[in-house]
Amino acid sequence: MSFRKISADKIYTITSSPIENGVIIIDKNGKIVSIDSIYNHDKSEIEIFDGIIVPGFINAHCHLELSHLNGVAQTGTGLIDFISQVIKNRNHSSEIIQQAIEREEKNMIDSGIVAVGDISNTTDTFAQKRKENLHYYTFVEYFDLFQEENTDKIIEQYDAVFNELSETTKNKKSKVPHANYSVSRRLFEMLCHSDLIEQKTISIHNQETPAENELFQTRKGDFIRFYERIGFDTKHIPYTNNSAIHYALEYLDKQNRNLFVHNTLTTKEDILATFDVLNADATFWATCPNANLYIENRLPNYKNFLETNAQVCIGTDSLTSNWQLNILEEMKTILKFSSYLDFETVLKWATLNGAKALGFADSLGSIQIGKTPGLVLIENMENGILTNKTTSRKII
Repeated sequence: MSFRKISADKIYTITSSPIENGVIIIDKNGKIVSIDSIYNHDKSEIEIFDGIIVPGFINAHCHLELSHLNGVAQTGTGLIDFISQVIKNRNHSSEIIQQAIEREEKNMIDSGIVAVGDISNTTDTFAQKRKENLHYYTFVEYFDLFQEENTDKIIEQYDAVFNELSETTKNKKSKVPHANYSVSRRLFEMLCHSDLIEQKTISIHNQETPAENELFQTRKGDFIRFYERIGFDTKHIPYTNNSAIHYALEYLDKQNRNLFVHNTLTTKEDILATFDVLNADATFWATCPNANLYIENRLPNYKNFLETNAQVCIGTDSLTSNWQLNILEEMKTILKFSSYLDFETVLKWATLNGAKALGFADSLGSIQIGKTPGLVLIENMENGILTNKTTSRKII
C-alpha cells in the first residue's frame, strides 16, 4: 500500500496542542495511519509545506441551491426585506442553477471544505450530491407561514423533496422546521414526531433579527406587517411573552442533535434556557458572520457562547447573503470583530464542532489516527494571525 507523508510549519490536530516538526502519514484513501516526528523519517519522502495544516473545514449551514442568486439581494436591508428580494428573484433556468451549484461545490472543495449542512427547499442540489464529492447533511425545510389550513399540503410538498434523496455514508438528511417565525404549532408537532426513530440533526434558523423576538413577545412588529402585506392570516401566530427560541423549545427533542442557526440576538439567558430543555452536549450554535453583516449589519455576541460553554460551529449561508462560500473567510470576520477570541478556538468551531453537529465526527473534524478528515493548508498567516492575504487550499 502506498502512503503519503505530509508536514508543515505546524499541524493543528484540534484535539491536542499544535505539533511542530510533525508528519502525518496517510494511506491512499486519505485515512490517517500515523502522526509522528519528522525526524523519524527520510525528508526526501515527505511533502513539506510552508504554512499550517488543519483538518478539513465543516460548513455547518449553507443554501447551495441559491448559488445562482449571487448579488441579487442588496446588503444591509434587514431580514424581512432580504426574504422579499430572494422570493422575487429566485426563479432561473435549470441549466443556470445546476452550473452555479457545480461551480460553488468545487470552490468549497478547493478551499478545504469537506462537509456541508445544506438547506434544501427543492431537489436542485440532489444530482450533485449523488456524486458524493463532499459529505452532505441535507436539511429539507418545512414552513407553512402559520397558515394551518395549508399544513397538510406543505407536508406533502416537502415530503416529495425529502424522499428524492437517498441516505448513504456521505449523504444524511432530516426533515426540519425552517424558523420560529414561519412554522405553525401544528407543523411543529408533525415534524417533531417524524424523526425520532434514530438520532438526527435538526436545524432551525434562530433569532436572526429583532423583529423575530418582537413577534413572539408582543405579536406586533415587522413580521406581522409582512404577513398582512402578503395577505396571510396571523391568528395562529403564538404569543409567548418570551424570546423566539422558547417557541422552538416547546417542540425540539433532546434525543436529537439540535442545530440553531445565526443566533444573532441570542442571549446568555436564551442559551441557558435551551440547556434546561435540551442536551447541552448535543446542542450546537451555527454562526454565519458574513451573512449576518450582509443582511443585518450585526454579529452575535460570542461572549454569550463562551461564557456558557456552548458549542459553536460555522456556516456560510448562501451566495444570496454572502460574497463567497468559504469558511476561512468566516473565521477572518469572527476574529476581526471579536479579537477576544483566539485562532485555535475559532478553528475548532470550523472543524470538530461542525463535524459533531452534523454527525460526521467519527471520520471528520480532527486529525486523528483512523479518521479521514481531509487536510487543508493555511498559508500566509503573520505571526499566527489571519490576515487579508491568508488563504486555504485542500491538500487531501
